[in-house]
Amino acid sequence: PITPGELLCLGSSLAFSGLFYYLYRKKARVVARIQEAPKLQVDDNLPALVSAADGRCLPYVALEGIVLPAKAVLTSHYHEGLQGVIQKLLLKEHRLIWNSLARSW
Repeated sequence: PITPGELLCLGSSLAFSGLFYYLYRKKARVVARIQEAPKLQVDDNLPALVSAADGRCLPYVALEGIVLPAKAVLTSHYHEGLQGVIQKLLLKEHRLIWNSLARSW
């Protein structure tokens, strides 16, 4: 005989497994899109290509070319000789709304 506690544990285990599998598949699709991203060169043709795209935006692309840092080059703490730069940093703040029922923001 199966007790109600065992059924509860089995049901919650199946629910969590389904949730985690769904999240895994969702992230796997994003990774596949990134790996299929077209590789573009940083050259004079890039602005024309971006302006010709839908919404003047290229969703996933890999840019290849030589860039110069604005201030200092970023060096990796984990891989010797690996350097990089940050071209643009976008910070988006979400507006907080007071929830009077939960008494929290």
